[in-house]
Amino acid sequence: MALLNSGDRVTDTLVIDRLLGEGAFAEVHRVRHAYLGLQAMKLFKKVASLEETHRMLDEARLLSTLGHANIVRLFDANTVQTPEGLRGFFTMEYVPGGSLESLLRAYPNGVPTAVAVDVVEQIASGLAVAHEHDPPILHRDVTLANVLIGYDGSAIRVRVSDFGLAKRADPVTRTASARGTLAFMAPEVLSNQGYSCASDVWSMGTIAYLLLTDHLPYGETGRYSSYSFARFTRPLLPPSRYNADVDAGLDEIVLATLALDPRDRPANARVLADALRARRASPSGRERARHLADEALRLHRVPGELQRAADLLEEAIDLWPHLRERHLPRLLLWRKGVMM
Repeated sequence: MALLNSGDRVTDTLVIDRLLGEGAFAEVHRVRHAYLGLQAMKLFKKVASLEETHRMLDEARLLSTLGHANIVRLFDANTVQTPEGLRGFFTMEYVPGGSLESLLRAYPNGVPTAVAVDVVEQIASGLAVAHEHDPPILHRDVTLANVLIGYDGSAIRVRVSDFGLAKRADPVTRTASARGTLAFMAPEVLSNQGYSCASDVWSMGTIAYLLLTDHLPYGETGRYSSYSFARFTRPLLPPSRYNADVDAGLDEIVLATLALDPRDRPANARVLADALRARRASPSGRERARHLADEALRLHRVPGELQRAADLLEEAIDLWPHLRERHLPRLLLWRKGVMM
């Protein structure tokens, strides 16, 4: 049973609208602010004081003040009386598209490669701001649930949430919530050898691999099928083995993020973001973009292939933004089912 329910008043200006989800650590509610409209509220299940709530949010509040487009904004933190006693909460921007879990469900036949690459590049851009802080701010829990998906017009806009909360959680809570996060933890973290920027990079690589292939790396057959170290003895197949739209350059980038030795990975999120941008800007990227656009123009007149053509054209624009002015109006029409 939820700690708070629809219609419950949190403060003079905040009222619970509906429950969005919950885990071992907290409940997430959509709330309505009297003046600012819809927000999201995370209500801690164990945190019982304002001081402890502020400690939980130290790093997240710091990053929020930077105003980066790919980091979720925090608004307020306080406590509220619940049937279980006083509990801490914080409010943040409401992102109606949900998490990456929702994105995966929206593409039952696989996330288009262009969309997957765009999402990972935006995650890396947000985390780069944290990794470049002095000292670096580590996320420690980059998972599908902590990456939120919104839209600016027709373009996806990613926000990363819950910076630093994982290290503040008590051991019981961490154990209870581990099922959803162990699959994204780097080998050195699982073996208690420490956490670094490269560990966040591993988590991003796992997300990239999953979005591109619908498989977890190192031979996992199900999304959360096993946590044994034995899986790291299996060969790491390149994403292109599962997805023919993945080119050699993208294979190389993703495989590097999943190197077992953290010293062999991109050192931090900025290095990863720059590699993904360089791939888009390379001559081979432009050549592939032209090829994809030509194939999309051929395919869109084939009965039943308009959606596939739109996916190819979107990937072409993502690889080479120079094509946006020429092809974006056509892409928007195709997404609406209109041929031209």
